[in-house]
Parts: sequence; structure tokens; C-alpha cells
Amino acid sequence: MATTSDVTAVLQAARNGNPHAADELFKLVYEELRQIASLQRRRWVGNETLNTTALVHEAYLKLVKQEANWESRAHFFNVAAKAMRFILINYAERQVAAKRGGGAVHLSLRDADLVAPEAAEQLLVLNEALNQLAGVDERASRVVESRFFGGFSIRETAEALRVSHATVERDWTFASAWLRRALLSEGEAAS
Repeated sequence: MATTSDVTAVLQAARNGNPHAADELFKLVYEELRQIASLQRRRWVGNETLNTTALVHEAYLKLVKQEANWESRAHFFNVAAKAMRFILINYAERQVAAKRGGGAVHLSLRDADLVAPEAAEQLLVLNEALNQLAGVDERASRVVESRFFGGFSIRETAEALRVSHATVERDWTFASAWLRRALLSEGEAAS
């Protein structure tokens, strides 16, 4: 795993216009991005090897296209977790649309297993609840995104969001309870 200072130095080089920085960054962060993607794959499919590589590559391409001014390693991985969340949501939406007869939506073989069909609707419900939480408490929503989608620890989340550990713990407790209630009421409304 690349050290924080290694990644931060390459991010600085990218900000300064170094044309080779993106390639160097990919080499430094690939394994860690793969771990984040693997975590997501296990959650939504149950098999961390299936298309983990595709998720990492797609997320990295989104990150590089943004040409963001990442301030630190933690900031970069926080943005990467968000990118993976939206990639998974996009695939889940396409699967649900295809399942409901949206004939115009076609999934390639590579795309088809990114989110299991039985998990696609759950992922969309979670995403909607997380969007609602953002309307109530944006920072708590970002804490969930970092911890759940990024697999960050309390310390890493605090660093990425530039808040204290205690703030992350409070936000995580609040967000967990809020999301649990929202998901339970969604489940009751669906039945």
C-alpha cells in the first residue's frame, strides 16, 4: 500500500500539470481502490472477484476526467468511494429498468454482473435514503458514504472530511439510526 506522503506528492504533481502523474497515481492507488471495489462487490453480489477490476477502472477513469484538486490521499479515496457509489447506482438503475421492461436498456456481459439483480433494488432504496439523509444532514450522509461505500475507518473518515473523530462517531450513530428508520418505513410501504 502506498504511503500517504507518496500519494499526496503525486496528487501535488498532478495539480502542477505533470503529464505522468495520472499513470503514477494509478500504480500507487490501484490495490487500495481494488480493496474498496471488492468490498462493494461482496455487498451487492457476494463475489468480490466478479468485475471488481471493471469497477476500479471505471471509477479511476471518472476520477482522472474530473481533474480535481485532491488535497490529500484521504480526499482522493473519499472521492473514489463516491464515484464507485454512483457507478453501482447507475448499473442498478439500468438493471431495474431492464427488469421492468425498459427494452431500450442493454447491458453488456461485463456490465451484467456488476450489481446482482436481486441486490439492484436494495441498492437503489439505500441510495434514495442516503439522498434523503443528505437533505437532513449533509455531513452525516458523507460520513455514511465514506464508511459504507469507501470502507473507511472512523479516523480515515475524519481525515477525509476534516472533522474530529468524535464528530464522525456522532454522525455515524445518527445516520445509522436515521437510515434504519427510513429503510424500515420504505420496506413497510412496499409490502
